[in-house]
Parts: sequence; C-alpha cells; structure tokens
Amino acid sequence: MPGPTANLFEEAGQTAAAIDRLFAEILASPGDSRDPLYAAMRHSAIDGGKRMRPLLVRAAARLFDMDETRALRVGAAIEAIHVYSLIHDDLPCMDDDDLRRGKPTLHKAYDEAIAVLAGDSLHDLAFAILADEATHPDANVRCDLIAELARAAGPAGMAGGQVMDLEAEKVGQLDLDDITRLQQLKTGALIEYCVEAACIMAKKDVAARTPYRGYARNVGLAFQIADDLLDVGGDEEKAGKRLQKDEDAGKATFVSLMGEDRAREQAQVLVDQAIEHLAHHGEEADLLRAIARFAVERDR
Repeated sequence: MPGPTANLFEEAGQTAAAIDRLFAEILASPGDSRDPLYAAMRHSAIDGGKRMRPLLVRAAARLFDMDETRALRVGAAIEAIHVYSLIHDDLPCMDDDDLRRGKPTLHKAYDEAIAVLAGDSLHDLAFAILADEATHPDANVRCDLIAELARAAGPAGMAGGQVMDLEAEKVGQLDLDDITRLQQLKTGALIEYCVEAACIMAKKDVAARTPYRGYARNVGLAFQIADDLLDVGGDEEKAGKRLQKDEDAGKATFVSLMGEDRAREQAQVLVDQAIEHLAHHGEEADLLRAIARFAVERDR
C-alpha cells in the first residue's frame, strides 16, 4: 500500500494536471496579433513548478468538505499571481536569471517587453478568475477572496517583501528577525492566503481561522528554510534553476545566519508546530499534514 509520501505525489500530480488544463483553456490563443502574449503566458504558467499553492488550497478545502472545482479555480488564481511574480523576479532589473522550472526564463524565450506584459496579464487574470461566479456563487465571498489576495500580493505582502529584499542589498546584512519578517511577506503571505481562501469560501469567521493561519505561517517559513538549504547544497538540475545565488550575492539567509544543522532543526520544529495546529481534525487534514512534512523532506 502506498505511504503518505506516495499519496502526496499522486495528489500533487492530479492538482498540477488540473491547473494546466485550466490555464490551457483560459489562455487559448485568440488568433490575432495578441498571440505572442498568450504564448508567453502559457510558457510560464503551464507545465512547471510544484503547484504547491493550488495543492494547499485543495487540501485546505477538504477540511470543510468543499467543492473541489471551486478550490482549483482559487488555486489557479493564486498560481497566476505566483507565476507573474517569478516572471518579474527573473528580469534583468531584478534577479536577472536565465533558467526557471527547467526552461528558459520568459525574457530569454521571448523578450523583456513581452515578459513584463505577460506578468502583468497573469496578475490581472488572477482577479478575473476570483470575480467569476464559477469560483463561488456568493458575491460577498468573491469580494473577500479578491480583497485578501490583493493584500497578500501587494505592499503588505509579497511585493513589500520583495522590496525589503532589494533594500537589504543596499544596507548590508540583516539579522534573523529581519529575515523572518522579510520571508513572511515575500513568500509567506501568499502561502497563508492559500489556506485563508479555503476558510473564506467556507464562510469561517476571522477568529475561527486562527489555527489555519498558524499552520500556513509555519509551513511557509519551513519551506523557505528548506529553500535556503537547497540553495546551498541542492542539485541544480533537479531544482530547474540556478542555485547558490544568495551566497554569491552575499545575502543573509536562514542558513547563513543559523548554520545548516540549526536551520534544518528549526524547519522541523516549524513543521511539527504546523501539524499541531490541525490536531482537532481527523483524516480530512492528512493531505495538509503530508504537505507540511514534505517541506523538510524534498530535494527540489
């Protein structure tokens, strides 16, 4: 009988296939001079990445026995935001990377102008998906989904964390509290939204969302520490991107500040705490538990 890890890979594969189908449908070529833009969006959005964010939405939706099609649509919206951020991160004005998800970065495959416009369009697509009645029949729920994603992606979340990262290059080394805050915004805010979105769709009040936010916050930091560990000792071919960028740039990371052994221990503590937040749930939370464990067990 397959174990929890095998089940996780099966669930992840099903989620990735569903997200690819949805993007392929939404991003079909219009058959006019916009075709290069749509092709560029498909290049970045389809067939790549772990799809961890849509998988998190799907897993969190199971806690509340929610419609899976709706959860996948929300997952696609979050993935569109994530992909847009990667396209822009890879540009010469940001990280200037050549490889992403095992493929040439978008500005290398096309050009910088198309890359900027494709990123912008994926950002817009996310909110169009959430505004559609197919995502949820309740207009208030759709408005809450849109408002919370805007917060998670904007200056109070991902974009704000990215600016903190850029500013850190000017002011020198950050301490552990600074790095934690930066990563909670840059990567953690969107991960927290994945679980928050399921709570919104289930019409849970703000107070009832507290343990789920705690789970997501711990998992987000554990994933970031694991990323830092992989950046130091991972396999570039498996990762599908250039590694050791932070070390080469002299950036402070969880690993540079804590050391590999302590960083690995801290990641495991965060995973254990994340799973504890789900103690009041039964087997309906097994996929969320498996995702948390995967944070420290993965090799890419």
